[in-house]
Amino acid sequence: MGLGVPSKVVSERLGHSGVAITLDLYSHVLPAMEQDAAHRVDAALRAALKRGGETRP
Repeated sequence: MGLGVPSKVVSERLGHSGVAITLDLYSHVLPAMEQDAAHRVDAALRAALKRGGETRP
């Protein structure tokens, strides 16, 4: 999860019966993921504003 692998994939690879178990066990990696996501969204919005509000790349 911390390397960008979806939680569902990690859960399946570890043999957990559901993604909730994986998230409960490994939630300590999520704060860094949330911060990274916030930075990426911020960068995308800033780039869109520089292009005049256009939302396409």
